[in-house]
Amino acid sequence: MEGLRLQSLGGAALLPAPRRGGDRLRARASVRGGVRQLAVSIDDLRLAQDAVVADGHAVNGRAQAGAAAAVVPQEDRAAGKLRAVADAAADRAEMHDIIGRQRDNWNHLLLHSTNSLTLAASAMAALAPAAPSAVALRASAGALFAAAAVTMAAANKIQPSQLAEEQRNATRLWRQLERDVRYRAAAAAVVTDADVQEAMDRVLALDAAYPLPLLPGMLEKFPKTLEPARWWPKRQVKIKPAAQPKAINGARRSATAGNGWTQDLEDEMRGIVRVLRAKDEHEYVTAGKLVLTLNRGLAVAGPALAGTAAVAAAFAGAGEAGSWGSGAAVLCGALAAAVNTVEHGVQLGMLFELCRNVAGFYRKVQEDIEACLDEADVDRRENGEVFETKVALLLGRSTSDLRQFREMASPSFKDEDIKDFAGKLF
Repeated sequence: MEGLRLQSLGGAALLPAPRRGGDRLRARASVRGGVRQLAVSIDDLRLAQDAVVADGHAVNGRAQAGAAAAVVPQEDRAAGKLRAVADAAADRAEMHDIIGRQRDNWNHLLLHSTNSLTLAASAMAALAPAAPSAVALRASAGALFAAAAVTMAAANKIQPSQLAEEQRNATRLWRQLERDVRYRAAAAAVVTDADVQEAMDRVLALDAAYPLPLLPGMLEKFPKTLEPARWWPKRQVKIKPAAQPKAINGARRSATAGNGWTQDLEDEMRGIVRVLRAKDEHEYVTAGKLVLTLNRGLAVAGPALAGTAAVAAAFAGAGEAGSWGSGAAVLCGALAAAVNTVEHGVQLGMLFELCRNVAGFYRKVQEDIEACLDEADVDRRENGEVFETKVALLLGRSTSDLRQFREMASPSFKDEDIKDFAGKLF
């Protein structure tokens, strides 16, 4: 195509400089007779226009990419927080495992060392009346009995076997939390701040349930009342709408079915909750109270007997009074060793903690079922068949075994008529 010539006298012809892609605009300038000429083809102008439009699209594309990049980091931050919670849970599990092994060693060492002190002191007190150096034996026996009394009192205060059981259970729960959080971070399409907050609440609840420090912050070893252990956060009570289905036995009965849920399945779950509360949890709370009473009595008797033996050893020696003092020291020392063996050898503290944990386990199953049934919209619940399978596995039963609990959801069925336990696992 013939070029278009633009001429200007006494100055240069000015054309707007193209932005990016302007190299495609080929201008031919020549000077003829003092006149500066600039030649531009129409095709070149069209190419330059296309380049400008393309650059505009590129700028818009970069702006959209920047907007998308502003959204992605927020999701990445939530996922990063969730991974940080999982890492913290793994670290807590390792710490509790190490401390649990250490406190289990305490239980064995304190048990054997205290019994050794007590029996050695009893032997010295028995030999004191016939020994020429009765004073030395009396002093040695008294010192060993006093040391045994102090050691018993310290061990009874902290209950090493109970401390070890706390850490063992905490290790299992922290590992479970780590698995749950990592699964949530990997399986969820989008990780939200609500997921992070839920994980943080579980971490704080576990920290409060099983503290790491020994003093201060240690759990009360001889509480006035026994409450099931709680290692999960308290659920917020949802405000129910004004219109609710008719309540039977204090529980809302759903009139709809779907998402694997039926009326029979809901009755089955309500019956399980009733049996867990009336039988399983009550059974372990009662057993825990008995163990606590026995352990409290032995914790007082052991140091008292060792202290009495220390006082009696001071009077051991020749003569009738010395023989009585020696016999009292030997008897009290033997009884102190027996009491210490029953308390820490049988590990009554561990049994008490086990009862608390099992009662808490059944309490958690109850609350999980109630939280699921309180959701009015069945589509927002977990799938009914999957939920039934989970409950059956937690209780150590098959799904077919759970059907026997349907009739127990009826208000006409009395608690006294419940004979069987819901859980078979413990």
